[in-house]
Amino acid sequence: MSTNRKMVVALEDCPARLVPAGTKIIIPKDTFVTITQDLGGNYTVAVNGNMARVDGTDAAALGLKAEALNFEAPSDENISERQVWQALKSIYDPEIPVNLVDLGLIYEVNIDQKQKSIDIKMTLTAPGCGMGPVLVSDVKYRTSKVPNVNSVDVELVFLPIWNRDMMSDEAKLETGMFF
Repeated sequence: MSTNRKMVVALEDCPARLVPAGTKIIIPKDTFVTITQDLGGNYTVAVNGNMARVDGTDAAALGLKAEALNFEAPSDENISERQVWQALKSIYDPEIPVNLVDLGLIYEVNIDQKQKSIDIKMTLTAPGCGMGPVLVSDVKYRTSKVPNVNSVDVELVFLPIWNRDMMSDEAKLETGMFF
């Protein structure tokens, strides 16, 4: 994780999402951007007086190392559950250096092979978390990159209430919450 501010110029139009609303924007080529945080391969940036999140797969547009999120297409044309979980594990909480799966935020994943759709139930570490729309957007974006996926629906739920016992042992060690 890095929180050192760094200014860059967009080398090409760059997709981003406003924080905390999650609204999609395009950072135009030749725009000055200040990187305020990089975590889990994603970047939080200040641009034109707004905060935005740039997915790591789009980082090359800012002259940064792009994160590759590649999946081999299954031979049977089905959605691979393993690949869906792989995509989910590539999404990190913006404030905690742990992925959403190991944090215990993903409650349920249902794959409809006929409709080629995924329904995901997830929660947040706190019901009032302002990053909820951004995390939902991250989940939709990343899981939609899995081969054969036509649509992704994400529902935020708050029951059961998230607690640290839902974290993996690795996440507890990483955050110092293993006791």
